[in-house]
Amino acid sequence: MLNAVLEKMERTVLRGSDKKSKPEYDILCKIKGILIDETKHIRFGDWNINEIEILNKHLFLTSKPMIYLVNLSEKDYLRKKNKWLLKLKEWIDKNDPGAAFIPFSGIFETQLVDLEPEDKKKFLEDHNAQSALDKIIVQGYKALQLQYFFTAGHDEVKAWTIQKGTKAPQAAGRIHTDFEKGFIMAEVMKFDDFKEEGSEPAVKAAGKYRQQGRNYVVEDGDIILFKFNPGGGKDTKKK
Repeated sequence: MLNAVLEKMERTVLRGSDKKSKPEYDILCKIKGILIDETKHIRFGDWNINEIEILNKHLFLTSKPMIYLVNLSEKDYLRKKNKWLLKLKEWIDKNDPGAAFIPFSGIFETQLVDLEPEDKKKFLEDHNAQSALDKIIVQGYKALQLQYFFTAGHDEVKAWTIQKGTKAPQAAGRIHTDFEKGFIMAEVMKFDDFKEEGSEPAVKAAGKYRQQGRNYVVEDGDIILFKFNPGGGKDTKKK
């Protein structure tokens, strides 16, 4: 696919008059060097912001982060032993340093799916084991640079997924575009503070409840009340 794109661009950029695409062509040539000359995955290269934009445009498979999931038999998972685990870990450490390596058992996890919380707890205690799904989800979010923030009301709590580095107005836009367009402020408390203090009034009393503006970068686990003006002259809010 990369060679086909480069061949087309050689005709339009090098032999044609499409000079605007020259920077993209140069970046694709760098990508080709990483893949073919150095025989490395794209994610192991050093890329600046402009280059990352081109990578995102073409969605190369080896530019994506990797998580290695090793599906074991239930027996091997429970006894935490398998003859291939060490060899797999050594290969990953050598060829993809820092990548997540998670053994799990699909058969074991399937048995947990339909259990009620108390039954699930007893099942895990009886087998002296833990579900690997939470770890898989956490590592997946970490690899994709994702995080949660929460909104809460009297009748529900909702978690919203955003990219790390997202500012408050764009986080509000995940709920509704009007929230971003009419953003006024975000009232924020940290989940850890809420857990420690026990309630929203207690967080406020402890001085840990903050009002943040449009440059605030949302952090993982923030509990947020967005205030916004939809443009009709009437302030409204969502919690």
